[in-house]
Formats: sequence, structure tokens, C-alpha cells
Amino acid sequence: MLVFVLFGVTLCTFFMSHVIPGDPAQMMAGPHASADTIRSIRRQLGLDRPLWVQYGTYLWGLLHGDLGVSIRTQQPVIHDLAAFFPATLELVLYAFLLAIVTGIPLGVLAAVKRNTVWDYAARVVSLGGVSVPVFWSGLVLILLFYARLGWLPASGRLDPSLPPPPTITGLYTVDSALTGYWADFFNSLWHLVLPAVTLSYVQLSIIVRQVRSSMLEVLGKEFILTGRANGLGRGFLIVRYALRNALVPTITVIGLSIGSLLGGAVVTETVFDWPGMGNYVVQSIASLDFPAIMGFTVVIGAAYVLINLVVDLLHYALDPQIRR
Repeated sequence: MLVFVLFGVTLCTFFMSHVIPGDPAQMMAGPHASADTIRSIRRQLGLDRPLWVQYGTYLWGLLHGDLGVSIRTQQPVIHDLAAFFPATLELVLYAFLLAIVTGIPLGVLAAVKRNTVWDYAARVVSLGGVSVPVFWSGLVLILLFYARLGWLPASGRLDPSLPPPPTITGLYTVDSALTGYWADFFNSLWHLVLPAVTLSYVQLSIIVRQVRSSMLEVLGKEFILTGRANGLGRGFLIVRYALRNALVPTITVIGLSIGSLLGGAVVTETVFDWPGMGNYVVQSIASLDFPAIMGFTVVIGAAYVLINLVVDLLHYALDPQIRR
């Protein structure tokens, strides 16, 4: 079924990108180009052919691992995405870890301390995350921690005065730690704080709500009450039995949050001028770079459906009822 989902993604993205008002050939040629020049560029890009022919050509190339050539950079899209992917991956990984490390304990605390100040505080945090737009929260953090307090940098992956570490994985924190560039390591971590917090806030809020709801349901089950009656410690019951069972439905939310973080990185990277795939695709949209837009969408779509498959397999591995 994943193949059909990806086919639908390519179909929708292709035709939606081509109904956007504007002519990429006109943008490439400039405002004062002649009609002959524009026609020549359209012929060169294949934009003079019917849409279904263009889509068939694109799909054939996609089946052979070819995402096309970027109109803006004149480079293969797959090379552009490969160059920008490590920055996005690093940001998404740290945002994901922050959401997990913060969201699960907050959800457990809110359930265990139900209808107390801890529960109300966790619910306010989760409500804010799903209500506040990402671009607004990012701008507020920049205004507070960069413009007013001067504590944290507002853009980029490293200070301009520092050379990037030798490339091994493309992740600055990993590469600098492996090669002993500790100045780069701490500086890159410092640059990650604001964008990672901004990107993780929405998913953190969803995880808090899901964990709290699942924990409240499990804490009311008979086996928990039986454990209490047999004298098992409260902390042991919560960690060993309640949390373990509550995480089964939460895994779906946690797994799909990775795909959501990849998509949400578009706005976050634009706000913080983060040199990743999100920033790349925003510039491509501004220049009507169809191959780059579709290449980015296919990559995100493929990642999302594969993560969905992994989540299903994890459910199968963790839940005996599913196996039966």
C-alpha cells in the first residue's frame, strides 16, 4: 500500500505545483527577456509539453532514482537534497529527543498528580503547544533570548568565525565530537537550542496529552488496583506496569511525530535561517522550481510512510494482543 500512497503524493504534488500562477521560464529569463528567449527556456525545461507527458517523464525518472534537475540551482535535485539533509536531520533529531525527554515525564506527572497544580501546568503547556503557531513562537524566542538577553544565537549552525568540522556524517555535533573539534561541538549545540525548542514544542504538547490520557486509563485498570492491594510500591507500579502499557498507544504518536517534525522544519528553518531542506524548498517555491518542490515532497512523503510502517511493526512487537 505504501507504493500507492507515494504515487498519490507525486500525483497531487505535481499537478498542484503546476497550477500555481507564474512561469518559471519567465522568472529564469528575467523581466526584460524577449518572447523567443522565454519560449526557448520553456522548451529546454520541457514545460511546452502537455502536463500528462511531463508527469509521465517525471514518474519514469523517479522510478530510476532521478528527482530531476533544479531550475534554480541547475543541479540534480537529489544532490541538493543530500547536501541540505544533514542539517535538517540534526535539527529534527534534537527536537525529537527534546520532545520525548520532556513530554513523557510531563504526561506521567500530569496523570499521577491528576487535578493538582502539576496537572494544570502540564495541560497549559500542552494547550499552548497545539495553539501557538510555530513561526510566532520562534520569533518570540528570538526576540527574548537573542535581541533582548543576548544569550543564544538566532540563526545558522555555527558562528562565522568557526570553520565547520571535517565532514563524516554531516551532523555538526556528531562530526565535531568524533574529530575532537570541541569548540564547534559546543557552538553548534548552542545554535540548536532555539530552533530545536521551537520545532519540538508542538510535538511535545501532543505527547504530553497522549501520555496523560493513556496513563489515566491504565491507572484505573484492575491489575493496577490488584497490585496496590498486594502491597506493590506506587513508583514500581507506575514505572513497571502503568507506563509500559500506556506507551503502546503513545508509540503511534511518537513515531509519526518524526514525520511531522520533518514537515514542520520548513517553517522553523525559515524563521531561524537554518540551512536545511526546509529553507531550500521555501526558496524553490519562491522561484517556482517544480522539480525541487516535488523532490522535497516525495522525500518527506516516503519518510512519513516508512515511519508509519515501523510504528505498525513496533506495535506488533510490543502488544501480544496484536500478535494473537
